[in-house]
Amino acid sequence: MSTRRDTDDLRAHCTVDTDGRITFRLRLRSPGRPRLALVPRPKKNRPERPAHLLDLEPHGDDGEVRAVLAPRPELTEGRWDAYLLREPDAGRERLRPGLRDLRVLVDGTLRVGLPPVAVRVPYATKDGFLAVRAWLRTAHAEAGRLDLTDGAMTVRARLYGAELTDDAEVLLRLRGDRATVRGYRPRAEGNAFDFSVPFAELTAAAAGNQVWDAFLRPAADAPLVRIGRLLDDMADRKTVCVYPESAVGGAVLRPYYTVDNDLAVEVTAADRPR
Repeated sequence: MSTRRDTDDLRAHCTVDTDGRITFRLRLRSPGRPRLALVPRPKKNRPERPAHLLDLEPHGDDGEVRAVLAPRPELTEGRWDAYLLREPDAGRERLRPGLRDLRVLVDGTLRVGLPPVAVRVPYATKDGFLAVRAWLRTAHAEAGRLDLTDGAMTVRARLYGAELTDDAEVLLRLRGDRATVRGYRPRAEGNAFDFSVPFAELTAAAAGNQVWDAFLRPAADAPLVRIGRLLDDMADRKTVCVYPESAVGGAVLRPYYTVDNDLAVEVTAADRPR
């Protein structure tokens, strides 16, 4: 005997507009009073947080229903799994991704308004379900082109959510040791800036394998702003944006993006396995 679960194709199509609004569409044979639930994925050993619920309204005459995730209120930073609730008291059914129209995000032209900087990117999980990756930051430094030449890394970036001043400084901080930092004066034009990091300065700070995380301090005594790449269509760029290694002295260095799409530099001793 067939049921609604095996006759409905629980695939949600997504469209993102330039303001960050996401429209979800799917077809249901018996719509009822459905809602779309975005459930924040709990961190290890943490309880599940409340879901963000969206009403699914009829749209057209072919059984399609639609829900809109507006730019405000923002989703807290993390990964949000998408589910269907057919009725208010019904169990959750995991949604699979349909067509994801992310064209407005491809060239990094997402409109970033007043702080905080809120970014949401629909994506397919490794096990084939629909989720939304969300970032929510008071300010953000968006990394652009990254060049590796003559044993140094040069990065072009733009600051959002804060003002860049003459006292601005780029900091690379040794992960696990907040006291060990290397500072670099950015070259700025408005809120666009670039900076260069000689790799030899990172290899001299500590022995063995290490990771340096990149930050911007927009003004003297201002809070640190993470440098990363969030404003395009890529929810997970760690294994996609792979930069070549540079050998400096007895170490091998490689810039990379973390699981949160933040910029870091990995330093590996040449005589140690990587």
